[in-house]
Amino acid sequence: MKKITALLVSIILIMTLAACSVIPAATTSTTETSSQNAPEMAATSESATTASQPAAATDPASAIIYQDIHEDASDYVWDAAAVVPMTLDGNTITTSGAGVSINGSVANITAAGVYSLSGTLTDGQIVVNAPDDAVVQLILNGVNLNNSKGSPLVIEEADKAILILAENTQNVISDSSAYVFASADTDEPNAAIFSKSDLTIYGSGALTVTGNYNDGIASKDGLLIASGTVSVTALDDGIRGKDYVAIKDGTITISSQGDGLKSDNEEETDRGFITIAGGTITITSGADAVQAAKEVFVTSGALTLVTGGGSQSWTADTSSAKGIIATVGVTVDGGILSIDSADDALHSNGSITVNGGSLTLASGDDGLHADADLTINGGDIRVTRSYEGLEGAVITVNAGNVLVTASDDGFNVAGGADGSGMGPGMLPPGGRPGGQDSFASVGSYYLYINGGYIFVDAGGDGLDSNGAIVMTGGTAIVNGPTENMNGALDYMAFTISGGTIIAVGSAGMAQAAGSDSSSQYAVLVNYDSVQPAGTLIHIQNSAGEDILTFAPTRQYQSITFSSPALTNGETYTLYSGGSSTGTALNGLYQGGTYAPGSEVTTLTVSGLVTWSGAAGMGPGGGGPGGRGGRP
Repeated sequence: MKKITALLVSIILIMTLAACSVIPAATTSTTETSSQNAPEMAATSESATTASQPAAATDPASAIIYQDIHEDASDYVWDAAAVVPMTLDGNTITTSGAGVSINGSVANITAAGVYSLSGTLTDGQIVVNAPDDAVVQLILNGVNLNNSKGSPLVIEEADKAILILAENTQNVISDSSAYVFASADTDEPNAAIFSKSDLTIYGSGALTVTGNYNDGIASKDGLLIASGTVSVTALDDGIRGKDYVAIKDGTITISSQGDGLKSDNEEETDRGFITIAGGTITITSGADAVQAAKEVFVTSGALTLVTGGGSQSWTADTSSAKGIIATVGVTVDGGILSIDSADDALHSNGSITVNGGSLTLASGDDGLHADADLTINGGDIRVTRSYEGLEGAVITVNAGNVLVTASDDGFNVAGGADGSGMGPGMLPPGGRPGGQDSFASVGSYYLYINGGYIFVDAGGDGLDSNGAIVMTGGTAIVNGPTENMNGALDYMAFTISGGTIIAVGSAGMAQAAGSDSSSQYAVLVNYDSVQPAGTLIHIQNSAGEDILTFAPTRQYQSITFSSPALTNGETYTLYSGGSSTGTALNGLYQGGTYAPGSEVTTLTVSGLVTWSGAAGMGPGGGGPGGRGGRP
């Protein structure tokens, strides 16, 4: 598949034509992140803020132009002297310019130009039917458009149409719940605003759209929202651009029974994408909030998405209520994302890449699910509720913060059919019935931890790989299961050469954080009895120097630990309980003084894996699977 890439263009100076009162002023959006409870991020990451809008005449100068997108600098400027006024009054339309023909309460715009609409059209239609090379700019200067038999605003033919929301105006467009079509084999137009050409929405005014019949705003080509305040309520999809949906800025609110933002061109390899480069977007949808046939790109902006009633709901196996979904890939470079979804929060049938941004995800199923590769190169990711936190055939963490709360596995690396979400009343918080997701047929399954900070609180396996775990750097803290049928770590092979990992949980399936193929030492200790949650684990060397002080969030009977601080031939003492004056982040203490509790055991590191206690699975082994019958 040809991937649509974003290209940042240099500032284009635009000659300002004669100014007029209807030129919209710029809009600026700012968003503050809300404070979160523990667990805490390991470090403060730079969060993306929504892009600000330059002055109207030079507005597109700093725009991000995407390959083959229809935006041009000239779309946002016009000659005030050439504006054709159109006045709407009940069922009457009057105009004094050329390029418009009136037939009762229907106006046909047949030529390129700039048309300014004002007033109320009680029951009628504005139709653009211009030559296929015509650019038509429609200034909505305080209009209320209604149609009892169909769409109030139709772009039938043009090169492209630009809807300009005049400054300080409220514009309302609403269709009826039943359409009357010209013939039985016709099902278009099918949205309150419907376009067969490229469509742009721009300005500092407001637009409220109600799609009582089907969609709110729909374009059969591309759809760009450059700025403005846009509110859409729809029986089906809120905003749909078949070829693409691009959002540069603005305040967008969508309430839809179907999908929120949608691009559904499956035929053309370079179409069917959604790109979000700024703005404040709030979507409440019955189905997917953001759905693309190919790819979704988020580079900036603030997104608040609620799907299918939220993460405490579940969806039937024939429906989908994901936060963001794409067939080929999802890429997050920045922005502030808050998603509460009945289904996966982020989902791709291909790959997911997170390079930056702040993501707070609550899901009735998976926090992030990729059938193939799931790669974290940066950003702050907080999965506050999930069945499984991160899931993919290959998961790689290179940098960033990843904090996961899961009722089953925190990380799940697997292939084949996915039996996630056993339905209500099974594993809280439920999720969808089994068989919803499928994995790409990849020969090997790997969890790579090369850097970053990982914190997991899991009811099932903490880190589960139906293949190998390879750790070269970073920090991983795992609070694993309390039931013996799962383990804090579950793998076929584990190789560690760098970084620090602490994994606690039940003892029945306990595995060490390393193996004889590692180059860094690891220890595994299984206790004689279960230790209460919060009971300190303290390891010190023969000189009395602190190596580890940690307070698990769950009860535990096993700990495995690997760190560059462990050395061969050194003897370590493990204590349980006591207290520390140090500073704790997600249970891991730094600095301070430890007051000893009770001594549990002493260990002399004599190989790459040293263990104590008879229970568990020792330094390696273990098989696939876990709660819920997953592979």
